[in-house]
Amino acid sequence: MSTTESSLSGTFDEPPLGGTAERPGKINARPVSHPGRWIAVAIIAVLVAMMINSFVTNDKWDWEFVLRVMNYNPVLGGLIKGTIVVTVVSMVIGIVLGVIVAVMRLSENPVLRGVAFAFTWFFRAVPRYVLLVMLSVGLLTLYPHLDFGVPFSKEIGHLFGMSDGLTFYTLDVKQISSGITVGIIGLGLSEAAYMAEIARAGIQSVDPGQNEAAQALGMSRGKTMRRIVLPQAMRVIVPPTGNETIAMVKDTSLLNAVPVSAELFFQAQQVANTTYLIMPAYVAAVAWYLIVCSVLMIFQSRLERRFGRGFGGRGGSRPGFRAKMLSFRGGSGGM
Repeated sequence: MSTTESSLSGTFDEPPLGGTAERPGKINARPVSHPGRWIAVAIIAVLVAMMINSFVTNDKWDWEFVLRVMNYNPVLGGLIKGTIVVTVVSMVIGIVLGVIVAVMRLSENPVLRGVAFAFTWFFRAVPRYVLLVMLSVGLLTLYPHLDFGVPFSKEIGHLFGMSDGLTFYTLDVKQISSGITVGIIGLGLSEAAYMAEIARAGIQSVDPGQNEAAQALGMSRGKTMRRIVLPQAMRVIVPPTGNETIAMVKDTSLLNAVPVSAELFFQAQQVANTTYLIMPAYVAAVAWYLIVCSVLMIFQSRLERRFGRGFGGRGGSRPGFRAKMLSFRGGSGGM
């Protein structure tokens, strides 16, 4: 071994200045304490206990009557027809029409863009309650019958002895002006305006290179939208769509503007006015709203995890209870 190699090896074997050659002992690290968290938990626990005590000890809640109201046939009929059916059909109309309007907004045709903008501008600006009132009362007042055909053809046809002109179909507005049908139409049109903006944001979130790659493979614009863009846009579209569905469940209570008697809250009001037990009857309606919305929230969470797989670690396995509690005890950040 040369002199240089000996000096180098000696240098590596020497302990650091002012230290020893022994390894440091075991480090007893303690997690950072977060007393503010436990104080918040204690306050919340006291408030929850007070609330439960009020529900149990206050006889005016009358939980037995609440359960009976929840099982009344008119209330169940209002739940199924006026809440669930109207929500499903209105959301189907809103989603389908909203996607079409969103594609029109992104079209290169200025006429389609203008029509789509006017549609979303109007139905987003008008409150749903006002829209339902106008559809149920205004249409019947202004247009007892709606004629579908070539405009002004009837007036011109009278000049040539043609009574109907080029009218293809005549709709009797009385048949739909009061009932679930006009409620579904009003809520569906209003929802379509919001879904159009949601779908447009989802479509624009997809990398433009996906369109270019699909066009390079010879795919048409419509096929590219159906097969490439929309499936990827679902990651952005699903969460707000779930929120809109839950909001639609609650907005079915606005059907009293039509009016619609086969509706959950309307039937609960009828029970309250008949029995004079107002709060128990309203609590029965609230309980059904909570049940339906909770089921939708679970379904929304499943869809989000499904369409969010592969994006930023979402949709994968979630930490277990032990890991959550360890994070609660000694995790970084927080109070």
